[in-house]
Amino acid sequence: MISRPSHLVCDARHGRRARGFSLIELMIVIAMLGVLLAVAAPRFFSVASEAEGATLSGLASALAGTMAVNYAGCSATGHSTSGANAKKCTQVRYCDDIAAALMEPLDATRYQITHTELGATNGKSGTCGLAHLKSGASVEFMGIAAGNP
Repeated sequence: MISRPSHLVCDARHGRRARGFSLIELMIVIAMLGVLLAVAAPRFFSVASEAEGATLSGLASALAGTMAVNYAGCSATGHSTSGANAKKCTQVRYCDDIAAALMEPLDATRYQITHTELGATNGKSGTCGLAHLKSGASVEFMGIAAGNP
């Protein structure tokens, strides 16, 4: 049997060539895609905001951990921030001073650490804040003053 190219195949019922999808078939597919989008879009945005909140909480925990490690390093060096001790102890008097101790800088276009004073007394703790600038969401973490003369 000899096969013909598909564009030459005739519709035996109507005596004309078959040319793809009918308008009603395309409308049904578009309607189905619209329903799927209406159902999936809110869930997607919900997951995105949950992920944003989890990221913010994770960063706050990392900053609290950095504060604790910095205080331990400063305690081991007698709170000296100069010379060989410069890499072991970063002076922290305000919450946002801890940014200097981070290995990777915090993205200042997305996040902001509050400029809350912890004090000049080493070991004094206080509540610091971290805000996500785009959403306005914020979380708190514990800060510890260290490296002060």
